[in-house]
Amino acid sequence: MKLWPYVLASIVIATALSILAYLGREHPGNERASLLTATAWQRMASPGALSQGHGFLEHDCAACHIPAKGPEAINCITCHANNEALLTTQSTAFHADVGSCRSCHIEHLGVDRRPIGMDHRVLAKIGNARTPQDEGHPAAEASAPYADISALEAGLVCASCHSNQDPHRALFGNDCASCHSTAMWSIPEFRHPTAMSTDCAQCHQAPPSHYMMHFKMVSMKVAGIEHAKVSQCFLCHQTNSWNDIKGVGWYKHH
Repeated sequence: MKLWPYVLASIVIATALSILAYLGREHPGNERASLLTATAWQRMASPGALSQGHGFLEHDCAACHIPAKGPEAINCITCHANNEALLTTQSTAFHADVGSCRSCHIEHLGVDRRPIGMDHRVLAKIGNARTPQDEGHPAAEASAPYADISALEAGLVCASCHSNQDPHRALFGNDCASCHSTAMWSIPEFRHPTAMSTDCAQCHQAPPSHYMMHFKMVSMKVAGIEHAKVSQCFLCHQTNSWNDIKGVGWYKHH
């Protein structure tokens, strides 16, 4: 007589009993989980931990989700509509016109992850929903003059959100798309001016340590350069990387 069907049945029964025992025992907060409690089902169905800011909602799915529909913007607005810091800061003031929060904010990625996945196309659609007379309205017929920018995104005014983060100090104007894409700030195609250039300070600012005794006591000694001015970057640095010091090689001390 074959015994494996009975062994398999015993394993299944034992597993089921273990699950029932877990669901039936006391949990933190004097809460008894059972097959009938929403909290028990939420623990079993959760796709992952919430971000730190939303951690207090871990066992309250209904705070954000609507049955059979998922998270709805109205639930987000209920908590965040009165966030004055968000709505009065230049780079985040556009949230007042956003009606689709989950287009950019994604939860259940873990406690240490910020729930942000920026989608500039959403912002462009919001802008195109306004009338052409509205200030800051991107032209509906805007074309995409650059390969990395879609026709929809071409109507965005990057400086309206990023001017305070502009490392170029407005020297290059507001045509950010001529160098940058909406996916990332880095520019693989960027070609630095000739290594013989001596006008580094026109675009680059030295780190704070260069304006302290650290510059004379450490930086000059490492580079083997004496009596250099802070604005004379070319005496020590190379154009391929700030940390590639002439005659020394890769050196990181900041």
